[in-house]
Amino acid sequence: MTLALDSAAQDLLFREARTANAFTDEPVSEEQVQAIYDLVKYGPTAFNQSPLRMVLVRSDEARERLVQHMAEGNQPKTATAPLVAILAADNEFHEELPALFPAFPQAKDMFFAERPAREQAAGFNAALQAAYFIVGVRAAGLAAGPMTGFDFAGVQKEFLDDDHTPLMIVNIGKPAEDASFPRSPRLAYEEVVTTV
Repeated sequence: MTLALDSAAQDLLFREARTANAFTDEPVSEEQVQAIYDLVKYGPTAFNQSPLRMVLVRSDEARERLVQHMAEGNQPKTATAPLVAILAADNEFHEELPALFPAFPQAKDMFFAERPAREQAAGFNAALQAAYFIVGVRAAGLAAGPMTGFDFAGVQKEFLDDDHTPLMIVNIGKPAEDASFPRSPRLAYEEVVTTV
């Protein structure tokens, strides 16, 4: 076996995992989300940055406010998913760097004193963390439906502030039957990898 992870775990995380567009009504608990985060927080980022922030949309009132900002095709599934998470990048993440990267606490001021540098780093590293989060959702035996079809400015104004940039909305839950489109093709190794 080439990979250390057993075949069943590989299937759960990648081969059999699908983006879900419909879910059962089984709830997603706070404990499940915490377990997911407590696993995926160990995914690598530059300087151990942790710019990802999550807003869990649980109340009916908040759900209604969010659905208004979703693209039309994303509204029904967002209205009915057991849990919806707004994933965002904290552009002031650098304030935590001295604690998170004690080997080089000067990184905070040396590399991230200027807002444009922070925004670029926050967007990239929070996107990495968002990908880890999606795989973590799968590791919990749930399905994720990540979406970028929404009014970014509207979601930021409604749920965040000027220091937090929305990245994606993720519907989370147990997938319903026929919850996914047929699997689309992937590029072959030879189409992606070049050895020099």
